[in-house]
Amino acid sequence: MFPEYRDLISKIKNSDLHFQKLFDQHNEIDQQIKNITSGIAVETNKTVEELKKEKLKLKDEMYSILQKAADKLRN
Repeated sequence: MFPEYRDLISKIKNSDLHFQKLFDQHNEIDQQIKNITSGIAVETNKTVEELKKEKLKLKDEMYSILQKAADKLRN
């Protein structure tokens, strides 16, 4: 996810608890989706579509934070 921001992600994860929480939630949802689609886990009370939408929302929020941090570094 966001290979162009790999270094920045590492820095922000260590200094921004909100970003770290978003990152962890995104990874958790990603794993849930993989487990459901591979048959490892049965569907939860949320459908795969709902999980994908939630994951995308988290990704969008993380991207916004990354862009702002990158802009600050450039200025």
